[in-house]
Amino acid sequence: MPATMPPSPLGKLPPGGWAALAWAAGLVFTLLLRVRLPGQESADVPAGVLISRWDGITALTLATLLALGGCALLVKRPLTALGLLLLAATTASFPLGVGEIPLAQFLAVDVALYVVTAARPRPAGTVALLLSLGTLAGYLTTRLAFGWSVGTTAELAVALTAVIAWLLGRSTHQARAHAEQDRTRGAEQAVVAERLRIAREMHDMVAHSIGIVALQAGAARRVIDTQPDRARDALAEVEKASRETLAGLRRMLGALRRADSAADGRAAHLPEMPGLADLGRLAEATTAAGVRVDVRTVGEPRPLPPEIELSAFRIVQEAVTNVVRHAEAPSCQVTVFHGAGVLTLTVEDAGRGPRPDRLAPGSSFGLVGMRERVALLHGEFTAGPRPGGGFRVHARLPVPSGANLS
Repeated sequence: MPATMPPSPLGKLPPGGWAALAWAAGLVFTLLLRVRLPGQESADVPAGVLISRWDGITALTLATLLALGGCALLVKRPLTALGLLLLAATTASFPLGVGEIPLAQFLAVDVALYVVTAARPRPAGTVALLLSLGTLAGYLTTRLAFGWSVGTTAELAVALTAVIAWLLGRSTHQARAHAEQDRTRGAEQAVVAERLRIAREMHDMVAHSIGIVALQAGAARRVIDTQPDRARDALAEVEKASRETLAGLRRMLGALRRADSAADGRAAHLPEMPGLADLGRLAEATTAAGVRVDVRTVGEPRPLPPEIELSAFRIVQEAVTNVVRHAEAPSCQVTVFHGAGVLTLTVEDAGRGPRPDRLAPGSSFGLVGMRERVALLHGEFTAGPRPGGGFRVHARLPVPSGANLS
């Protein structure tokens, strides 16, 4: 399986290209060390006996071919490529007349070691490091076995560069792994948040519709014998509300399936959601069901961000639904106040209010849902009995300046 190469911060050149450049730079540096440059009395390093002979040139040419082969395989077969580069570094060191593998010949190996460690699992990087250090140790051991001089200190410096390349590769590998974990975790959180959002929408929509259906069905049952025309009208409203709820559920479930099957983890978008402009329709439907809803707007209405529009409508809808289901009140008052940087919603009724046990934390999904919506928008929410009787729901939603209205 080909390795997944780490992105290069230096451009689009592939890892094999950087290794080839490192090998070429090492060759150039090696030659410059062995010639007298302007301003020098002599070369920094003696040229050696073999470097100018045909066998020395042949060895350097063979080493270069091995290095280029390793560079070509660095992406597809990184450990094989590393082996070829190590062989090239060893071969190139013989005609130089030195007692160790010089750093200049090891630069390409360091690049390959970084690539293998950064792109492959941890065992592969460890094998690459041990292979590199083992080659250096083997080179010194071979020279000692033949009684030749060795450059132990210089070789230790070369080994240190290999360890540094390995550490840099490990750091890159871990950073990429952490970034991938963060992306996966973010995708999972987005899906969970989307599911919760859809659950809130389904609860608010279904709870309101079922409340209307129950109210109309009860009215139809009471007058079906004495006023069949009113009973038929009530049943027609039941049918209409049921069909609208079923269509809404289908849209919600479709969005949920899209969120579930999204391979990239992006949250699916719900169908177009209602806003404050739909409060009139909500009031008409609830009034037709037997509970009059009066909507009063204070202040100058202005465009609001979609999330505030939707949350404001759902808060009013849930509050009105609670009036229908629990208050036994003939009417309720909805006040929408557009202030400077704030939207305030108040729903009041003069009914008996919900039972005390429904006001306990966690006992009412409707109140929990309203609190969650307000909290997500960093607003304030209160709900409780009115001093003069009845129940009051109050939500204060901040409207950020320069909000995105698209």
